[in-house]
Amino acid sequence: MTQQTLTRTVPGMNCQGCVKRMREAIQALDANAEVIGTPDEKRLDVSVDPDSTALDDDALDQALTDAGFPPGEPENESKSQPESDDASRTSGDSVDATPTAAPAADATADATTTRLAVSGMTCAGCVNSVQKALQGTAGVTSAMVNFGTHTAEVTGNASEDALVSAVQGVGYDAKPIVDVREAEETRAAQEARDYKKRLQGSVAALVLAVPLMASMFFFHPEPVGAGRLYWLVIGALTLAVMAFPGRHFFTGAWKNARRHQANMDTLIAMGTGTAWLYSMAVVFFGPWLPEAARGIYFEASAMVIGLILLGNAMELKARGRTSDALKRLLDLQARTARVIRDGEEQEIDIDAVREDDRVRVRPGERLAVDGEVTEGESYIDESMLTGEPDPINKTLGDDVSAGTVNGKGGLVYRATRVGNDTRLGQITRQVASAQGSRPPIGDLADKVSSVFVPSVMIIAVITALAWFNFGVEARVIHMLVAATSVLIIACPCALGLATPISTMIGVGKAAEHGVLVRNGEALQTASKLTALVVDKTGTLTEGNPRVTEAEVLADNEQHVLGLVAALERGSEHPLATALTAYCEEEKGAKAAAIRDFDSVTGGGVKAQSDAGELLLGNAALLEDAGIDLAAGSDSAQALEDKARTIVYLAIGGELAALFGVSDPVRIDAKSAIARLQKDGLHLIMLTGDNRHTARAVGDAVGIDDFRAGLKPEDKHAEIERLQKEGHTVGMVGDGINDAPALARANVGFAIGQGTDVAIESAGMTLMRGSLHGVATAIELSQATLTNIKQNLAGAFGYNALCIPIAAGVFYPLTGALLSPMIAGAAMSLSSITVVSNANRLRLFAPRGTADGSTDTQAHTQPKEEAA
Repeated sequence: MTQQTLTRTVPGMNCQGCVKRMREAIQALDANAEVIGTPDEKRLDVSVDPDSTALDDDALDQALTDAGFPPGEPENESKSQPESDDASRTSGDSVDATPTAAPAADATADATTTRLAVSGMTCAGCVNSVQKALQGTAGVTSAMVNFGTHTAEVTGNASEDALVSAVQGVGYDAKPIVDVREAEETRAAQEARDYKKRLQGSVAALVLAVPLMASMFFFHPEPVGAGRLYWLVIGALTLAVMAFPGRHFFTGAWKNARRHQANMDTLIAMGTGTAWLYSMAVVFFGPWLPEAARGIYFEASAMVIGLILLGNAMELKARGRTSDALKRLLDLQARTARVIRDGEEQEIDIDAVREDDRVRVRPGERLAVDGEVTEGESYIDESMLTGEPDPINKTLGDDVSAGTVNGKGGLVYRATRVGNDTRLGQITRQVASAQGSRPPIGDLADKVSSVFVPSVMIIAVITALAWFNFGVEARVIHMLVAATSVLIIACPCALGLATPISTMIGVGKAAEHGVLVRNGEALQTASKLTALVVDKTGTLTEGNPRVTEAEVLADNEQHVLGLVAALERGSEHPLATALTAYCEEEKGAKAAAIRDFDSVTGGGVKAQSDAGELLLGNAALLEDAGIDLAAGSDSAQALEDKARTIVYLAIGGELAALFGVSDPVRIDAKSAIARLQKDGLHLIMLTGDNRHTARAVGDAVGIDDFRAGLKPEDKHAEIERLQKEGHTVGMVGDGINDAPALARANVGFAIGQGTDVAIESAGMTLMRGSLHGVATAIELSQATLTNIKQNLAGAFGYNALCIPIAAGVFYPLTGALLSPMIAGAAMSLSSITVVSNANRLRLFAPRGTADGSTDTQAHTQPKEEAA
């Protein structure tokens, strides 16, 4: 059936991740709609059934707007540039026969995302208040607030001032995060101050409360005469505890009350404040109260504040370990650089380094910024970025990365990327952002926390009324104790920590194992994968191919090879590198003059020369142009039998040459595939290469389900087919050529070295070149989700169990009510338990590989990709 195509210009589309979000919004209206986005052109094409009533022009515009990508005119049409060979060919494995690459991510990809450091939050209720305030700000399309990191990530076009004002408007404070290192140092320093302050406050409160509580067993005078003076002194000391160590509970409760909100501070302030006020009333009016109603609870107020502050301090101490992975990444960043300016060498702050500065690095020093070597030769230890244990030789023209360590030689290099734009900066920013994200499973806690505190207050009132009207004597005392215990024990601290703490540690552990997690959603979905689609070139194979056979059918071999060199010399794809190296280095051919160069997606390249039209690529490219391949059929068959990738060259409408290219299978691919299969995944290999090569690679690594001769759209369709069959699909590719397929998969794993496009298109980016990283990512995802479920079950279970106990449901059996002091200790213990359980993830270790090695070291060096 003929499909109708609706085309939109979407200025906010910057990457395949944007396309994925728009696709999900559109297919929520019409599941059969096909959505193809071209971020470079800001163009979105939506193919629908002409008779569809679910998706018309208005519905499409509304869906895009609701998803945060309103259609409109491009902001800078004049910036469009002609596509290069690398920029235009995005065919993925179909370029096994044709070199490809893709454009770097748009520089404005992060322009609409703002990260804030939020201070003053004490529980899940605070998170809910801040999140609602940010989401209600004009121009905000989405907002995510993380209690574990005390950060917020906001998407939209609202200004930083507007976002900060929105947070301040609900009683909290916020500051834009410009530099991750500075923000982390500030957060660590603030937590250290808070820890010290709360520990000191706890000690001060308990110094009063413990002796007082102990004395209750020996000395408890009636509040008359000298006894009244005694209790007035104790009341004053308790008030001092509430006014100084516990001050922030009451100021926080007052701020929230003025805004008609409630949080943990509200519950604690109401509970301890009620106990103190009632005790003072007994001191002043005791003689006129019934004897059973003369209970005094100063020690309860002081003890509750002391125990909660002690719990807060212990929680902060435990939370401080959750960001160790991020701290280690930040420690890789040098603070100064030795720059050569105007012939003089000077050491300057890292923030003062600019692009094109010449930087000198001495033996044993850490490189400050990314760059290109201009002088010297040395070996560089890149293991912290790639996992490759052996130092890499670097000489004139080679790229070097910030955070790596120089060997014994001296180097001078030109700075190409500085600050947050370095690879290390991108990785650090990615980890920090992912640690602040939230898996969908956390939505349950958010929904509960939004109504939790008001609900607890209502339960406390009902409890008080029930005891006052139906309880046994002394009713007033029982009412006070039960209501206070309910208020204190139900504080939702554990609920707010259940998801973010585990996410922080899970993302951090993933980074330690060379896996960059883009967000919490990817972390959660990876645990549910049932099928894994694997690209061939650069994923199962090393991505460092070489020409092993060549047959030139034309007379002038040097001229033919010169044309091939000219066609491929501008590309950084491994096949192009192999062909160029063969023609120029092995055969000594010089690049010929060509013109009108063009790239054919999924096929190869074409150009014009004095000898006629040039076509270089796979068989389909030449056959579509009407080229007869019969002259090379025997040679092609022989190459296919050897599992070679074949690249054809046609000149002036005639087949002129064919090349056999071999790309060795990764040494650890077979063990990685076996490990993934053991984890219960169905493996499918997709490739644009010929069937013989595909089968040979499949047999070598242990994959018997494969699809060969695919174009980029075929890979996309194959993933859709698997999803319609009910599979949750992961896709492993190089992160550039397979960007659309990576974005379409439920979770995309970009295997490579973390280029911009990989990070934007994939849910996870593997910094090391081993497929074992995929297995590790999936296993860690499963461990993290299990940990989150344990935390949520513990937090929900704690409140479900403790609130009725605090309300007194067991009083008929025990004849006693839960003391507010025990309630305070239990509340603190619940938070400590959640944080401690989350910290068990720090002990996570991969299940190991099939051959007994670990995935912490890649067996092969990942291929270099065009940025």
